[in-house]
Amino acid sequence: MAKKIVLSCSKCASRNYTVPAKPEPGTRLELKKFCAHCNGHTVHKQTL
Repeated sequence: MAKKIVLSCSKCASRNYTVPAKPEPGTRLELKKFCAHCNGHTVHKQTL
């Protein structure tokens, strides 16, 4: 089973996306995604 990374919204802190993990140790993933709670596109950061 592949490992997954959980992304959380930087504005409202809701954890609403998962993406497959890629082997890049030491860096945190940041993507601009749509947040249904904020009703807009915000930066989503990798959580631990």
